Amino acid sequence: MTPARSTADVARKIFLIATEESGDRLGASLMKVLRQRLGDAVRFEGVGGQAMAREGLTSLFPIEELSIMGLAAVVKQLPMILRRIRETAAAVTQASPDVLVIIDSPDFTHRVARRVRASDPAIPIVDYVSPSVWAWRPGRARAMRGYVDHVLALLPFEPGEYVKLRGPPCSYVGHPLTEQIASLRPAACEQKRRAEAPPVLLVLPGSRRSEIRHHMAVFGATLGLLREEGVAFELVLPTMPHLVDAVREGVANWPVQPRVVIGEPEKRAAFRIARAALAKSGTVTLELALAGVPMVTAYRTGAIEAWIMLRLINVPSVILANLVVGDNVVPEFLQQDCTPPKLSTSLREVLEDSPLRRRQLDAFAKLDGIMSTGHATPSTRAADIVLATMRKARGAG
Repeated sequence: MTPARSTADVARKIFLIATEESGDRLGASLMKVLRQRLGDAVRFEGVGGQAMAREGLTSLFPIEELSIMGLAAVVKQLPMILRRIRETAAAVTQASPDVLVIIDSPDFTHRVARRVRASDPAIPIVDYVSPSVWAWRPGRARAMRGYVDHVLALLPFEPGEYVKLRGPPCSYVGHPLTEQIASLRPAACEQKRRAEAPPVLLVLPGSRRSEIRHHMAVFGATLGLLREEGVAFELVLPTMPHLVDAVREGVANWPVQPRVVIGEPEKRAAFRIARAALAKSGTVTLELALAGVPMVTAYRTGAIEAWIMLRLINVPSVILANLVVGDNVVPEFLQQDCTPPKLSTSLREVLEDSPLRRRQLDAFAKLDGIMSTGHATPSTRAADIVLATMRKARGAG
């Protein structure tokens, strides 16, 4: 039997679950604000990575255990994954926290949340980062009403989607990228470099080894074709330290060799001088848009995954930048359309002063207004809702 929570307890116990690096960063920023609000009267428990550990969280297990890529690998590790879901849910119920915050990674965190709700309905649950219910499997939104009390959305259009899909309450708190705009936008000298010849062209093949494997050959052929057509450019490929070997192997046979820059600061510096980009679809498209860098996007994956994806996706674009601005200004080339001739033709346009380039820049200029959260940071807005949800549950108890 779960022990009753006493409203007389001074300390607030907050349980957080983040199993990926991006969620770990969100969790750490949230913990920092919550500690500012509650001082010493807060205890954190849960699952997280290095960033959350620096904020005082001792993780139930290393989140690296769940860094599993590929269907075959997931199947092989399924017993371990299911065991960790059961263990985490049991730990939440045993801790009987004032609030449970699940952060992204819905395949794991939502399974935990459903178990917790079944074991102790009195524990309020906040979901930080909405699953893509607006893109595929929309029925998930309504199902979430059974085990999520509030959704914290990173994208401004998501609350409206939850209303349409009859999901739980959803509030836009802001995307963490909006806190990093200063590091993405060029200073005067960097803006001057954007206009100079040869233009800096970024190539961004992905943030996972599997993505790099799927995109390197077609990206290299595209850039070679562009050079054959007489287009001059300085090629820069930003990547992270753990992907350097895969990137260098992938570019070894490219007809145009890029300058490979490593780490987040170097990546941001490249964004500030870039005139255009060739990018794999994903969050990086929103990052480029906020930086004011016109782009061409592509996506290739395995045949089975592509078959499933193309039949389930229910949005006019898979490009995040397009969805946020509400217009398909960024060309996207998926699967069989992802070919060197098609990519190189569009790249020429975004490198030149073309209607396509101007249309993208005009749309990107509206992003600050679209994504604004006023004077509060996303972490602050998220913390406000977590605390309000917690107080509401305590009052109801």
